[in-house]
Amino acid sequence: MPPMLGAALGAVLMFVFTAACGGQDRPVAGSAVAPEPARGAVVATVPLAEMDVSQVRGVLAEQGLDTSRVRYGVSARRVEYATVDPNGRPTTASALVTVPKTDATRAELVSWQHGTTVARADAGSVSADGSDRAAALFFAADGYVVSAPDYLGLGTGPGFHPYDHLPSTVTASVDSLRATRAVAERDGHRLDGRVLLTGHSQGGPAAMAVGRELAQGGSFRVAGLAPISGPHDYAGTLHTAVTSGIANGPAYMAYLTVAWNRLHHLYGTPSEAFRPPYDRTVEGLMDGSHGPREVMTAMPRTLEELFTPEFLAGLRRPGGALADALRVAGASCDWRPDVPVRLFASTGDRDVPIANATYCQRAVRAAGGRAEVIDLGAAVDHSDAFTQALPKVLAGFEQRP
Repeated sequence: MPPMLGAALGAVLMFVFTAACGGQDRPVAGSAVAPEPARGAVVATVPLAEMDVSQVRGVLAEQGLDTSRVRYGVSARRVEYATVDPNGRPTTASALVTVPKTDATRAELVSWQHGTTVARADAGSVSADGSDRAAALFFAADGYVVSAPDYLGLGTGPGFHPYDHLPSTVTASVDSLRATRAVAERDGHRLDGRVLLTGHSQGGPAAMAVGRELAQGGSFRVAGLAPISGPHDYAGTLHTAVTSGIANGPAYMAYLTVAWNRLHHLYGTPSEAFRPPYDRTVEGLMDGSHGPREVMTAMPRTLEELFTPEFLAGLRRPGGALADALRVAGASCDWRPDVPVRLFASTGDRDVPIANATYCQRAVRAAGGRAEVIDLGAAVDHSDAFTQALPKVLAGFEQRP
């Protein structure tokens, strides 16, 4: 969930990760068709910016971020790489990769998971003005190599974005780490496989889910976990959204419903889910070419104006595939990290209630892990949580044993 729209909700259908790993087609003998590149293979790199210390400080200051830890200039690139789609088929995705201008690069990677983004052009590897570009610069300026995936269907990746589909977020993000490591090693940096995971809003549960995947083994391992204002309790967030309401509810619910319908069959025709005139406009608004302001101004004030009574009733009383999907989507914290989890949230957040952080804390503790909730305060809203938490996230990464 992003600064621009607010809370994100669940995803559907568990993706079979092991099948995706081995699901690339191989050419038959004698065929002229080239094999698909391995997952995480770099397809292309595009230079974006070469910034000195003063330029980095200027960008961070514009976003309201602390500049006191800026020690290095930063090189920023868009990296396009091979990955898989929600069905395990080969595709490509893009990521923002930032590298400090120093020979003394830290051995650890930072993986930044971004919040809700409706326009592909607003992704961190494309837009120079957004908070996600600033977050990647923020960590790189302190010496970390940063992998900031755009996710599928955003940035320069083909197709639609499978919004809040955690399984494909995980595969795209892990493959982004592979591509980032390859790019960094070409620059002469050596990374030891440790990954510090953080992200804001939609990126909160994404960071936890990526951490869970890395904990299963492989060449990367979790070194730190610090999600910010994430909707970890998808079922609870959905219930709040369709009953008492949350900020920007119609906009994010419309986005979720359209994206979810592409993954599941939630409705046959738009008129089954959306009232007129939104049945004729909402799907077009969510095609990745419209920005948040355009989407927000096109939304009604209430969910009752947006959805048909029958569809809204189904959201208020989830059953069947919807209930199963919410259970899957709400499981990103159901594992035992080997490192403490620091969950940043705020009582002033009207987009993602702080109860999401305590939900994740309980799940981690129930699995035998350690987790604490850091309340940023009643005066901090969803967007402010990004700027308030980021310096604390970095400090926590620095203070580890």
